[in-house]
Amino acid sequence: MTERQFDYDQDAPLDVRLVGSRERDRWIESELTYATPFDRRRAAYLVRPVGEGPFPAILYVHWYEPAASDSNRTQFFDEAKEMAKRGAVSLLVEAMWSDREYFLKRTQADDFRMSVEQVVELRRAMDLLCGQPAVDPGRVAYVGHDFGAMYGVVMGSVDPRPSCYALMAGTPRFPDWFLYYPRLEGEAREAFVREMKPLDPIERVALLAPAPILFQVGEQDVHVPAERAEALFDAAHEPKDLRWYEAGHGLSAVAADDRVGWLTDQLRLNPT
Repeated sequence: MTERQFDYDQDAPLDVRLVGSRERDRWIESELTYATPFDRRRAAYLVRPVGEGPFPAILYVHWYEPAASDSNRTQFFDEAKEMAKRGAVSLLVEAMWSDREYFLKRTQADDFRMSVEQVVELRRAMDLLCGQPAVDPGRVAYVGHDFGAMYGVVMGSVDPRPSCYALMAGTPRFPDWFLYYPRLEGEAREAFVREMKPLDPIERVALLAPAPILFQVGEQDVHVPAERAEALFDAAHEPKDLRWYEAGHGLSAVAADDRVGWLTDQLRLNPT
């Protein structure tokens, strides 16, 4: 693999189509779709403060939990509204795992290619976010949960635009989850692990430096045991912060409050 696999035509039109927009007291929320380099469109929410800016920006990428109602771009919608009140523009995007049956439909033969394409899609989402009027390109945060955290690390390893990261309940290696189903044994399993290794977050998280990273992990997370969380944290460079919560994989309201406070400090926002 070469890093050129993550390249794309940055001058290609995003072809943004506005579905609808509503202005609230202190923010404007819009629903839109945009083009990706792979002949498919993605849906997103854009939440921005009322005013002229300049505004810092946040790219939010959701988790995968098919039993949860927020396993999609709605996950951080309330948080984005709170951040808009504090003066930040947020983009909440659809990902390949927005489909509840994504994990069952995917195949390990396609996981590497689809992972590369997902990273390119996140870079395209960053284009859309940073291209918004009055966005301050020096204050851009990435927030991701589960797969959103893992693919954010890969994206950030080849795209320097985020100035800080909040990574929630990510695991250090893609096979940690991709081998849940279908199960592989013997040489087939070892070959898959070798194929995915160049993409694994633990191989790339050091490349996010000097951007500060907040790692958030649940003490009862059955998908991210403590040794995996600590391994990913240890592989990152300073500045970094690992925070544990009495929670499972979905984390908690305490974690959300912590994250909002951390982002407020990192993006130099005014608390409400």
